[in-house]
Amino acid sequence: MPAESPIKALLIAVSDDAPAAVYTINRLKPELLCFFVPESGQGLVETAVQPHIAKMPRRWDWVVTPDATRFMVSYQVLAQGFPSMLRAWEVHAGELVLDLTGATPAMAAALALVGIASTSRIVTLGQASPTPSSEGETVLVDGRERIWLQGNPWDEAAALSRREGCELFNRGAYGAATSLFRLIEARVSGGQKPLYHALADLAEGYGLWERFQYRTAWEKLKTSLKALDMASVWGGPPDLKGVLPAVKQNAGFLEKLVLDPQDVKEAMAFDLLAHARRRAELDHHFEAAMTILLRALEAFAQHHLFKHYRIKTWDVQPDQLPQALRDTCRTCYLDDVDGKYKLPLHAQFRALAGLGSQVGQAYLTQWPKMKPLLDAASHGVLGHGFKAVKAERFQQLYDIVVKLTGVSDPSLPRFPTLNL
Repeated sequence: MPAESPIKALLIAVSDDAPAAVYTINRLKPELLCFFVPESGQGLVETAVQPHIAKMPRRWDWVVTPDATRFMVSYQVLAQGFPSMLRAWEVHAGELVLDLTGATPAMAAALALVGIASTSRIVTLGQASPTPSSEGETVLVDGRERIWLQGNPWDEAAALSRREGCELFNRGAYGAATSLFRLIEARVSGGQKPLYHALADLAEGYGLWERFQYRTAWEKLKTSLKALDMASVWGGPPDLKGVLPAVKQNAGFLEKLVLDPQDVKEAMAFDLLAHARRRAELDHHFEAAMTILLRALEAFAQHHLFKHYRIKTWDVQPDQLPQALRDTCRTCYLDDVDGKYKLPLHAQFRALAGLGSQVGQAYLTQWPKMKPLLDAASHGVLGHGFKAVKAERFQQLYDIVVKLTGVSDPSLPRFPTLNL
């Protein structure tokens, strides 16, 4: 008998072929074993199967179908009992093997439907053919030649699930996409696992990016990029190569942001602006989008103040400011908690304008248009009021911010679209 590594769990159908059941169990050496039998098969298992098992599983049980010729009856009894058994045994996706050798057609259909979510291999012992065949492995069972056949249905079915994962990713559901790709990874055979591991890392990386975990997101994207690059060379999905340039560009953007040693990072302002747009376009969550847009506007002001005037808005010295703002700063912007002067958004741009910055002067020019939009943000549910921000208000302010900061669309990080 060929040597195989022991498996976690085996669900085996037994109706009348005891030697085949014994062979499968002794070959696979399951830690956990469940028999699926008709009522007449219980005695066969006790007398002709169990006594010949070389190493008894740590735990075993059975599910009995009252009628092995009827699909719905067999399916119902298996669906009611087997999933709870797997949970109790702590069997996870990909850790189950199905043996259909002793199954009637009705039992085989039930086994496939109930077990497909957890299985990574289906095996059968067929009758030896008089003509040689390259399919399967010839083995001796009870003195007779049989054909050992095995395969993983997920190696083909994974493509459909992969498309579902891509759709989740494209909708911004990065956590759900990560979970689905991890599940596919657990189910497929070894040669396909690196691809789905890389796709899961990719989705996880973008999910981390959405939560502003820039360093860990960068590390995930770098790791996934190497594996996806390799998969594109060795027979990955045909459209995979088209995704790689966008991921490389994103990884480069994160690298610049993470490795920037400055206290105020310009790349973060660009990222916040792109993030605000994603909240509006993907989620239609205009409250969150408006809040993030205001933070992006502030980040641009902070960068200009720090880069050109070494002013930190969270710890400003009044003497650094234009003369017209110094008294206001001393009387209005002192934080009682830490004793530092902190400039609010409008004061940041007033300071820029007073210091001669074109960005600050452009802000004051746009102020009559911006004032009602900032009021709308302040009156929003995530501002200080009780009226939800409307989509058109967000778009109007977004257009002004883009014009004010001089940001071009190619300079903003854009997440890839997966069509694999």
